[in-house]
Amino acid sequence: MPSALPDGDPVPEDGSLPSHALTGAAGRPLGFYLHVPYCATRCGYCDFNTYTASELRGTGGVLASRENYADTLTGEVRLARKVLGDDPRPVRTVFVGGGTPTLLPAADLVRMLGAIRDEFGLAEDAEVTTEANPESVTPAYLAELREGGFNRISFGMQSARRHVLKVLDRTHTPGRPEACVGEARAAGFEHVNLDLIYGTPGESDDDWRASLEAALGAGPDHVSAYALIVEEGTQLARRIRRGEVPTTDDDVHADRYLIADSVLAEAGYSWYEVSNWATSEAARCLHNELYWRGADWWGAGPGAHSHVGGVRWWNVKHPGAYAAALAAGHSPGAGRELLSDEDRRVERILLELRLVTGCPLSLLAPAGLAAAGRALADGLLEPGPYAAGSAVLTLRGRLLADAVVRDLVD
Repeated sequence: MPSALPDGDPVPEDGSLPSHALTGAAGRPLGFYLHVPYCATRCGYCDFNTYTASELRGTGGVLASRENYADTLTGEVRLARKVLGDDPRPVRTVFVGGGTPTLLPAADLVRMLGAIRDEFGLAEDAEVTTEANPESVTPAYLAELREGGFNRISFGMQSARRHVLKVLDRTHTPGRPEACVGEARAAGFEHVNLDLIYGTPGESDDDWRASLEAALGAGPDHVSAYALIVEEGTQLARRIRRGEVPTTDDDVHADRYLIADSVLAEAGYSWYEVSNWATSEAARCLHNELYWRGADWWGAGPGAHSHVGGVRWWNVKHPGAYAAALAAGHSPGAGRELLSDEDRRVERILLELRLVTGCPLSLLAPAGLAAAGRALADGLLEPGPYAAGSAVLTLRGRLLADAVVRDLVD
């Protein structure tokens, strides 16, 4: 089942924010994340807040229905307008994720985007993305999304090998994600991403190379490659524990990452975040950059997280409970926390160190600066940026990013 929400302070019934949250807001970009919690089947590795039809049956009635979901979510967009008051910022990025957003009719996704446009306005160069399952879209569906204002799309490919997809419980046919790239291009999408996963039990180096080559052959301008994390409580974790499938170790993950970086770099893709490569700056995911740079975003939908001006909050998880709160005129927020200056400093280091631009050395405390000096000497940080005042990971540093950041936040 999906992972638990964190603890936190109560969210006011009307969702109101402390007055300081919007101080200086005009200088920060504003994004929206729209969560669609529905999936046709549950992938064995997934612990996201998603639900299949059988999991929802009898637990939320009409309130949890996919058919009503676009109307329900637009209710939270209207709530956001009330909470943010006369905040004049147009929305810079919109990202529809899940779950499988494309289980909803394209018209529903366009209507959700329309609610944001009506309440806030979209920046002239707004990035509007949806995730998509390769088997849940058609050329006509993609054309309707593009005509409705979506200009970026991300397909879940994961692997080109059938036996790897089977371990992950992915149901799409090998080759279908690559075909989707061409269909998206034909529909007018300029920016297309393929998501890949490495380190699946039973995957070989050759399997991983084949997946990379298949992805690149399709011609996306962005590729994301993530190490498989086996989360407790998932079907895959149970299968590994029973000995039904093997597991992989950190050395395997490191080898696969090195293969990915080499193959992608040779094909003209540059890394700009530890797990993300793009063919140009224009192809980078601006919405994710909002997260990594600590900007403001409103997360609408069950279990979605938001951050505005140092206030972070998260919604109730179940679609029925989420819809019931909005129907009653209440915020669906389940809890929130006010970030201290120290919290925000630490988060900046944690997130910005993952970027190709790195994090300013001025963020580091004395112990962190000393650790940065040791990381430089060990070849984990780039000398040039370090001399200019930034900590930027080398390729070896990216392999050890978690350990480096732990030292730097001291």
